[in-house]
Amino acid sequence: MMPTRRALLGASLALPALRLARAQDVAPPPVLLIHGNGDHAALWMTTLWRFESNGVARDRLLAVNMPDPLARANDAVPQPNRSSAAEQTERLAAFVRELRARTGAPRVALVGNSRGGYPIRDFVAHAGGAPEVSHAVTCGTPNRGVYDWEWNEGSEFNGRAPFLRRLNGGTTDVVEGTAFLTLRSDSDLYAQADGRYVGRPGTPTGVDRDGPSLRGATNILLPGLDHREVAYHWRAFREYFRFIAGREARNLDVSPEARPVLNGLVTGLASGAATNRPVAGARVEVFRVNPATGERQGEALHARETGADGVWGPVAVEPSLFLEIVLAAPGHPIAHFFRSPFPRGTEVLHLRPPAPPAEADRAAGSLVRLTRPRGYFSWPRDVVLLDGREVAERREGVASVATATLRLPADRAGSPVRGVFNTEALTARALPLAENRISIAEMTW
Repeated sequence: MMPTRRALLGASLALPALRLARAQDVAPPPVLLIHGNGDHAALWMTTLWRFESNGVARDRLLAVNMPDPLARANDAVPQPNRSSAAEQTERLAAFVRELRARTGAPRVALVGNSRGGYPIRDFVAHAGGAPEVSHAVTCGTPNRGVYDWEWNEGSEFNGRAPFLRRLNGGTTDVVEGTAFLTLRSDSDLYAQADGRYVGRPGTPTGVDRDGPSLRGATNILLPGLDHREVAYHWRAFREYFRFIAGREARNLDVSPEARPVLNGLVTGLASGAATNRPVAGARVEVFRVNPATGERQGEALHARETGADGVWGPVAVEPSLFLEIVLAAPGHPIAHFFRSPFPRGTEVLHLRPPAPPAEADRAAGSLVRLTRPRGYFSWPRDVVLLDGREVAERREGVASVATATLRLPADRAGSPVRGVFNTEALTARALPLAENRISIAEMTW
């Protein structure tokens, strides 16, 4: 019997829905996330949550710590606790092998912020990595350099230096068979025509806001976002998720878990440089605090001294809890991190001790810092308050400030200090600097 017209019509209407369902069912490749200069994997925490909230299994995601995340002053000259461009590429290759072995996937997607985009390009284009990489995404990466001038001639960030000359020397910046995407800002701190933000105000840098673009790639400008937000903001996530997965994200927010488990490493500072190498002998305590006052509520939820691996957890919490995380690392001030609730668990809640107070801060009775690791403060775009007042670091123009400091007299020790960044707010406690304690209100978003 011949099918009826209605049956044929029904079948034709069902085909697009079936194809959509199949597209939704296809898992994207495993995703490896690489941080920028001086940073660590913890900056990808909210991104990992968003991938998970869109059905990507946690074991198919890997946010990595580069051991020595700061670039050398001269790429060709060894420098303690700093890395060369070649070392970054070698480490990325090892991480790719690790993720492929763990998942059994033939290829992975790579996403890098800022300097993290350099080893991605180098691995794919010059180290034979293209067969292992399905998608290469660079976010705010200064692909033409932070500057292109006669000074800093050996810097990895100089467009005239050997590394970027080799990386940019072809007729195209992409490699056939690997899909390339760049995300960039219209006001990136490191894509400025004037050298103000790299120590030479009034000197042309030789680059501009198009510097992060790549020839042959899909290039997307995200207006209003800053140098870090083009990697860590939900708006950036939407672009690289659909680029990698081939579909729109179902959820740009974060779906909470019933009982998040938090864990990470304590890493350190050596010779004045931030490193991601584990610190042994650091004590970490976690307390529940009153969201209105910052006062502790009950005994510690967790306490542990790190071993050689630097691991400080795990600890299970409720997704509604405001927390104080105390880090006492040998040779450093004691840090009291006040944190908003964690909606999901994470293995990358890495902790670094603060540097000793600056000379201008040492006379204060208490120091309270407001910090935003996943972006900068921008005026008038953002509302940034400490203790009910706009922070002293306010300056209009390019977003370039990620930390604000409030200096309080000794009689304020023990009092609450409210920190506000737009819609995120949390209360820290002012603590005596005489006891070598510093309070840090760390924003999640």
